Amino acid sequence: MTDARFQTDGDAPELVLSGEGARPASVQLIGPRAHVSATLAGRGKTWRAVLPLVAARWSGADLPLPSGSYRIVVDGVEVEPPASVPVTQLGSLRAGVEGFTVRVGAPIDPAYDSGEGQDALARRYAHRPGGLENAVFFESFYGRNASCNPLAIDRELARRAPGVTRYWSVVDFSVSVPEGAIAVVDGSPDWWRARGASRLLVVNDWLRRRFARRPGQVVLQTWHGTPLKRLALHRPGFDPRRMAAVVKESLRWNVLLAQNPYAARILGKAYAFLRRPVWVEGYPRNDVLVDGDGSATRAALGIGEDEKVVLYAPTWRDDREQIVDFLDPVSLAAELDAVVLVRGHSRTLQPGRDAEGPRVIDVTGFPDTSLLLLVADALITDYSSVMFDFSVTGKPLFFLVPDIEHYRGELRGFYFDLVAHAPGPVVGSQAELVAAMRDHDPASFAGAYAAWREKFNARDDGHAAERVVARILDQGFIDPA
Repeated sequence: MTDARFQTDGDAPELVLSGEGARPASVQLIGPRAHVSATLAGRGKTWRAVLPLVAARWSGADLPLPSGSYRIVVDGVEVEPPASVPVTQLGSLRAGVEGFTVRVGAPIDPAYDSGEGQDALARRYAHRPGGLENAVFFESFYGRNASCNPLAIDRELARRAPGVTRYWSVVDFSVSVPEGAIAVVDGSPDWWRARGASRLLVVNDWLRRRFARRPGQVVLQTWHGTPLKRLALHRPGFDPRRMAAVVKESLRWNVLLAQNPYAARILGKAYAFLRRPVWVEGYPRNDVLVDGDGSATRAALGIGEDEKVVLYAPTWRDDREQIVDFLDPVSLAAELDAVVLVRGHSRTLQPGRDAEGPRVIDVTGFPDTSLLLLVADALITDYSSVMFDFSVTGKPLFFLVPDIEHYRGELRGFYFDLVAHAPGPVVGSQAELVAAMRDHDPASFAGAYAAWREKFNARDDGHAAERVVARILDQGFIDPA
């Protein structure tokens, strides 16, 4: 290879490589969650490879590559360009080459991509003069995707109040936002301005970067699941700094959304959210599970109409960055004669790497978990709150928990005895799991499943988003006109 440089073709960023000799058969840019192939040219003496720094996933539009590190692979061999290429601003992203690695990141101006730069933006927008904008600022899982309860509320709000401006916080422009919404990159001046000027903030996790609620602003905290594992003030071990951070965070919220009365009670105590409104309305993200159609998601994933689908969705662990390795999805797909979808937690999205293999599809980067639950014929999980969502469907649930003693006794602890109340088999190994799935008799868990749904899913009736948006408008948090 003789040269490497970045350029833009229209608005699309590209990495252009060139070399001497015979043209290679393939040139690829491979990252943990995305890869692209080059368009090749050349007739013997020299060759040229143009690698698009955009990719389409799940049959969606071309979007900039997710932030991260990528390898240049020529004819299956990782190669190093002749020299490093400095970081270049390419409109929708920033990229540079260092050694064997191409590093792609969000298009943040270097002047702001530092602690001092962020402090300056915080001061500017926390105390900006003027009134608030009739707008909603949405953030889901710190901008890693546009999903969960904020997405369902966005869709209903767009229907009920189409004139309201909707901003979405994103880590970079690889995150697809709902139609009509405006993406703002986390930490950019536009992001700070949108968060500081919007009348309503709808978030499903902690607010960050020195958030200070301006007079008139309202924060609706939807959270992201009914808890089995202990949270916040209830986590094992006494940590004064954590306790102070929890109380400081909860004081930023005006309203808390809960899926059910049990969650309302737990979340209120865990976050010291006392004597303030808790809306127990079911989860908007689960509306699609009541009357949704999964055919479009199956098509996007390349799954046939008659193929059996098993979703494996474990939670994250406090003592590791990546998804747990208690299950081999390739062998599971073969043993069950099914397509296995592997869904890591949002916290394992960036440090992890896609699972691969025959009839295995890694859907950790898929935008919306609810659509995956809709197409799954069965769910395998452990301690994830997805268990309380999937039960809306009435389909079989299985719990693979080989580390239950460690997780319950040391890492987190539980609010109730999962083994005693689980609406499906609880197993400790893949062999036990396969046997339980092959021999599963739903009737044997009918009583436990019914009790579970009565306790956790009574308000998941397909109309939660309608009720939440109606309350937002009735209470004047935004102007529908």
